[in-house]
This record gives sequence, C-alpha cells and structure tokens, in this order.
Amino acid sequence: MSAQGFSYSRDQLCEIAEDVLRFARAQGASACETDVSEGFGQTVSVRKGEVDTIEYNRDKGIGVTVYLGQQRGYASTSDFSATALKATVDAALAIARFTAPDPCAGLAEKEEFATEFPNLDLHHPWPLSVEESLTLATRCEEAALATSPLITNSEGASVSQQESHFISANSLGFLGGFPSSRHAISCSVIAGEEDGMQRDDWYDSRRDAAELMAAEAIGETAARRAIARLDGRKIKTCEVPVVIEAPLAGGLIGSFIQAVSGGALYRKSSFLLDSLGTQVFSPVVTIAERPFIAKAMGSTPFDDDGVATRDRDVVIEGVLQGYFLGTYSARKLGMQSTGNAGGAHNLLVTGGDQDLAALLKQMGRGLLVTEMLGHGVNYVTGDYSRGAAGFWVENGEIQYPVEEITIAGNLRQMFLGIQAIGNDILARGARRCGSILIDRMTVAGE
Repeated sequence: MSAQGFSYSRDQLCEIAEDVLRFARAQGASACETDVSEGFGQTVSVRKGEVDTIEYNRDKGIGVTVYLGQQRGYASTSDFSATALKATVDAALAIARFTAPDPCAGLAEKEEFATEFPNLDLHHPWPLSVEESLTLATRCEEAALATSPLITNSEGASVSQQESHFISANSLGFLGGFPSSRHAISCSVIAGEEDGMQRDDWYDSRRDAAELMAAEAIGETAARRAIARLDGRKIKTCEVPVVIEAPLAGGLIGSFIQAVSGGALYRKSSFLLDSLGTQVFSPVVTIAERPFIAKAMGSTPFDDDGVATRDRDVVIEGVLQGYFLGTYSARKLGMQSTGNAGGAHNLLVTGGDQDLAALLKQMGRGLLVTEMLGHGVNYVTGDYSRGAAGFWVENGEIQYPVEEITIAGNLRQMFLGIQAIGNDILARGARRCGSILIDRMTVAGE
C-alpha cells in the first residue's frame, strides 16, 4: 500500500482531543466529549482478468458534543487546525443554545468509564502494493473461473486493506483509543447462460490478513455456490421448517439486537418490550457477549460513551438476561448502561454441535435459505417477510435449488421455534452464529 502508516501519532490525537476539551471549557460548556480519528486504506478489483478499480482513501475527522446543562449540541470537522477546532466547538455550542433541555442528556457517570485498556490485538497492517493486491485478486477470480465450464462470467474479485485509529475523551477525565485494521477478499461470479444464469459470491474479512481464507478458496467457494443455484425452480406455497444458512443467521440475530436495544425500547417500538427475564428464544439458544476476544471484529474495552464493556450472557437457555443500552437510553428507561452505546460487541450464539448436513437431516423436509432480499421486518409487531432463494430438502438431503419465493413469519414465534443451531460458525463478523433451524415458516411461492 502506498499510504505509509498514519499521518498522526496517538500522542498527537490525544493533544487534539485535549485542545477541544480546553476550548469547550473556555467557551462555557458545562461538559464536553470528543472523538478524533484517522484512517486510510486501499481497495483494488479485477474483472475478467483486467484491472477494474484502484481506490485509495485517507480520512480524518473530529466530532464534538457539548452540553450547557441539559442542552446538547454536536458539530464535526475534518480540519485539525486550532482555528477549525475552535470554530467547531463554537458551532456545537450554538446548536446547544437552541436545543430544548433533556433531563437524560449528559456524559456517563464517572465511575462507569473504562479504566483498564487491555491490548486486544486489533491492529495488523497488511502492506501490499497495488501490484500485489491485483495479483491476489486475479488469483481469486482465476480460481473461480477455473472451477467449472459452467462459470461463464464474473462480476469481479476485490482485495481491501483498511487501517484506522482514534481517541475518545471527555471533560470528566476519560481518555481512550486504539488502532485497528480490517482486511477482506471477495469474489462474485455468474454461472450458466442466457435465461439460466445465476450469480453468487463469497468473501472473508479479518483484522489479521494472515487469517484470511486463501484467495483461491474464496473464488472456488463463490463458483460452487453459483453452480449449485442453476436450474432453480419455483415451489407451491407451503408451511415447512426452514434452515437459515450461517452467512444469513447473523442478520436474524441482528433483528433480535434491534428489538432489545435502548432506542427501540424507550420509543416503545419493539415487539420485545418488557421482555427482561422472559423466554424470548427456545431453550436451545444461549447468546453471550464477549468484548475482549483478541482480533475479533466487535472487540473493544469501552463503548461510544466511554463506558466499560464487560463479558455477559445476554440470553441463557432462551431467557433474556439483559438489554443493549447506552447511557442515554438507560436513563430514559430508568436503568443502568450495559456498555452498548454504538451496538453489541462480539455476540456468540451457541445451540449445539451439529454441522449443516446434520441440521438438514434433523429438518427432514423443508427449505434451506441461502439468500434473502429486501428488508421486510416490522419491529413493532415482529412480522417478518423477506424475498429468498435456497434449496428444497427431502429426507434430509438437498434435492434442487429454489428461487422466486418469500419466507414469512413472526420473529417472536420464529425465535421460540428455533430447534437447533449449527456449529458452522463464520468468524468474519461481530455476530458468530451457525445455521439456524426454525420449526415452521410460511414459504410463499406459486
């Protein structure tokens, strides 16, 4: 990569943050918090053996939140000069003066801030040159195209390298931050000809590029998935068990996170209102939050408010043990922050030791879902409806691909109807969950 490291050191980011806090105090702010960040990266892509894109990015920014009592104002800038910092503070204060007081506004309590900052091993530079990145992407695409003559076209392969670091600080004395990286290889190909074409893709993303799936394996996986979808059929509308494949399972868990997060709860826009201590999943489901896993995508010692994160079990044998709350939403609900301002941190979903083949055997007859389309989720009622594609299963074996269908149900019943969770867990994201077997959903077809 031509970008040689960060332009600013950690100490320089700390100095900028301290300058912001000092300017805010001088201008009369009763409290202030700021985030100073910098990132850079390179992404290349090839298509049909030719260079498609070469992109560089180098970004920096400062966000400033000020309080005048219970009035809050926010402003941001990408200019790190002292003049710009002062102007940004002034802009935030001007906004605060015209904002209605909010009794829940303000910094977290001082005793809630993180005081320990373990090294979570999140920063791993991957100094590939453009030429090396293009070679890697080419190898990925060539492996896909060589998998079978049925692979007739390519949407390309890409290699991405990204690094960033940040400092968060506030007027109560909190200061923390760390560098991190995120690297990825992806490939998307097309199988078949004319009206019989199908596309599919595969990717891997890690903090440490040494742990990425081999480029050739990513291409081959994308190709095999595309080929498997050829000659897809429509099916008649039915109610059957459904297995949601592991790459999609994290999205279903994301719907759960949304429903038990502070914003949805205090706005009363969740089908899981007042569900603490109740059975929200079937007893086979346990969900743990583990913010301190080395190299993991969701690891952090503190949340966006500076509040310390902690290991906890969110769901135990289907029973909800805790919500996802930041400082503001916790105050709105009369509760304590769970260290989740900004979202969840490494959710590990456990439910069994069966692989995907064993889940299909357990299902017997039904649908394996490998692609979803659209965003048909009503979080107030829990109603769920998504366009889908996948494979029809009989006697525990895949029979043929299925397309142009919709799967529908209600998330409350779907969660309670989970019969098993597979061990085919992908480590490329912050939600680690294997394939999910649900006892019954409506599959709308012909």
